[in-house]
Amino acid sequence: MLFGKKNKAPDGDRPGLWQRLRKGLAKTRSGIFSGMPGLIAGKSIDAATLEEIEDRLLMADVGMESTARIIDSLQQAARSGTIKNDADLMGILRERMQQELSRIEAPLAIHGKKPFVILVIGVNGVGKTTTIGKLTHVLKNQGHDILIAAGDTFRAAAIEQVQAWGERNRVPVIAQQQGADAAAVIYDALAAARARDCDILIADTAGRLHNKANLMAEMTKIHRTIAKFDPELPVENLLVLDAGTGQNAVSQARQFDDAVGVTGMVLTKLDGSARGGIVFALAEKLGKPLRFIGVGEQLEDLQPFSAEAFVDALLTTES
Repeated sequence: MLFGKKNKAPDGDRPGLWQRLRKGLAKTRSGIFSGMPGLIAGKSIDAATLEEIEDRLLMADVGMESTARIIDSLQQAARSGTIKNDADLMGILRERMQQELSRIEAPLAIHGKKPFVILVIGVNGVGKTTTIGKLTHVLKNQGHDILIAAGDTFRAAAIEQVQAWGERNRVPVIAQQQGADAAAVIYDALAAARARDCDILIADTAGRLHNKANLMAEMTKIHRTIAKFDPELPVENLLVLDAGTGQNAVSQARQFDDAVGVTGMVLTKLDGSARGGIVFALAEKLGKPLRFIGVGEQLEDLQPFSAEAFVDALLTTES
């Protein structure tokens, strides 16, 4: 069952967001994909051209498996005579890349009993608290009533940052002092969300991947606490990853999935990286839904992931 107000359009429906996405992917596009049109310039596609495309994809951290499938599709099209010009080449490349990413295109659906719980997980420095602020903005604009829990009690700065985002979005924040039991904070937040009939509870969590045993123990306790409060509550384990870390993001995703079970991902800081191709590696290696991507500093720069829009923004060079 979906719930929440329907009088406001989702952020993804507002004009200008494609331009934001295109701008956010500028470093990946200019560093890797710019000049892709013109590669064959009227001649038949040959091994050298395919090798150059392969090198560009690998440099963007697309990953070996996805790159191999993309190149194989181009080779088959070349053999069949389907590629006669740049437009044919770009059309097949665009179609194949979209196919690679379609497996992880699954928007976050708010459903079930209230509150829908979003546990935001990830290592420190990937932009967890900023993502919480932007996600709150997105979901609030969709008409949802939201409450935030400052569940990262390991760092005092994390509590203050979450409180600042709550004030900015005019959303209440449940917090305790540094060192408090994170599960207790989230239990209090659940009670407050239920009392206020909030649609969504967004909870920050401590990012300590280097100590996976402690992370697992804390997250297990948090999940037990949620189940104790109401075993029917839906829970999203939303993993935040930094695009700038490249293939290390895949390693982090695997470790978090093993430790706590990832149900969705957010890829941040795409605007500051030439490694936007890491989206393909995440699709290949993890296959978890990519809910949102971050393409800038503004609140509107956290966007629902669309395979078609992402590839178009990546390959479109004209203004």
